[in-house]
Amino acid sequence: MENQPNFIMPSGEKILSKRGISDSINLMKKVTMALVGLLSLLYILNPTMGVFELIPDNFPVIGNLDEAAATALLLTCLSYFGIDIPKLFGGGSDKEKRKETIDVE
Repeated sequence: MENQPNFIMPSGEKILSKRGISDSINLMKKVTMALVGLLSLLYILNPTMGVFELIPDNFPVIGNLDEAAATALLLTCLSYFGIDIPKLFGGGSDKEKRKETIDVE
């Protein structure tokens, strides 16, 4: 594995190599996904007992859209970290189901 050096500016500042920058970006993605997942989980659990609602549940049809969006965000964040909840409950993509299907003519 190549050891890519950090570059030093004339002012003495270090500039990260391409690998260091990509590592920083990956870390920021992970931190962002973790924070979004945590916020969506807190919104779903709603410890304030409904005091904070983006869309009040009293409105027919659209009242639960904010909870649905928070659930979708949470599932997306979990799948980013390798936890695939729909797969745990027997769901999955159509590609996986097609692989298991035997076509007999």
